[in-house]
Amino acid sequence: MSTDTGSIIPLHQPKAPLTSAERARAYRKRKKAGTAVAVTAKPVTVPADTLPVTVTSRAVTASRRPLASTLLTVAAIGLTVVGVAMNGSFAHGLGSNAVSGFLFLTIGVAADLCALAVPSCAASMWQARRRGTALVAWAVWSLTFAFTVTAGLGFASINIADVTASRASRVTQAVMVAQTALADATASRDRECASGTGKFCRVREMEVAERRKALDVATQSVQQAADPQTDAAIKVVAWLTLGLVKPSGDDFAMVRLVLLALFPQIGGLLLMVARNSAGLAPQLEQST
Repeated sequence: MSTDTGSIIPLHQPKAPLTSAERARAYRKRKKAGTAVAVTAKPVTVPADTLPVTVTSRAVTASRRPLASTLLTVAAIGLTVVGVAMNGSFAHGLGSNAVSGFLFLTIGVAADLCALAVPSCAASMWQARRRGTALVAWAVWSLTFAFTVTAGLGFASINIADVTASRASRVTQAVMVAQTALADATASRDRECASGTGKFCRVREMEVAERRKALDVATQSVQQAADPQTDAAIKVVAWLTLGLVKPSGDDFAMVRLVLLALFPQIGGLLLMVARNSAGLAPQLEQST
């Protein structure tokens, strides 16, 4: 019976036992490997000042800033439109003919547009450290602002005076009665004094003087009613200050005139504030 040596599969032979030197070498390798693992797994202590700081801010404020800037922008444009209409109308009325009126109108519109755009540009140039150009821009804005305020004063004063005069010239029932009484007293005096000055003539003259005073009082009441805002403001100020401050009608009229002329010209400043507030919104969102 033949034996095929090629088909014989060698069995697994056990390893020879390690010598004492080999065991010592293997122990040192395992010890080194354990030390490396321990060093790698050692927790790393990070200084407290290097830890990321989470800044918590109110989400409501961040969400309100874009809305506030939008409202300010709309208000600035609206005031500018009103200012352009006011100043353009007043400037056009200064022209002696159609050509000069159109030229004055162009100057008024251009001044209002400059007063709107220059503050934002000047603020941007100042932030970009172009201080000289920014100062020139603010100087130009000061000139245009003074021009627009002057035109606004002219427009407001003319319209207020026309309306007040129209209301003051009204003939009320009291004025009509006073005028009739004065006419009767004047006619009686003329008849009595036609033959000379006597006792009854002097009496008629006194009656005429009294009727004239009554007519003046009725006319003054109509004039006061022509501008009720002034009379009400005087009473309110006197009431709030317990009578310590009693402004006259001219004082309140001047304050009102200045405000009417000044307020439509601050559109450029509002636009500058709106742009700055809109620029702060992304920074606030990044810090949250």
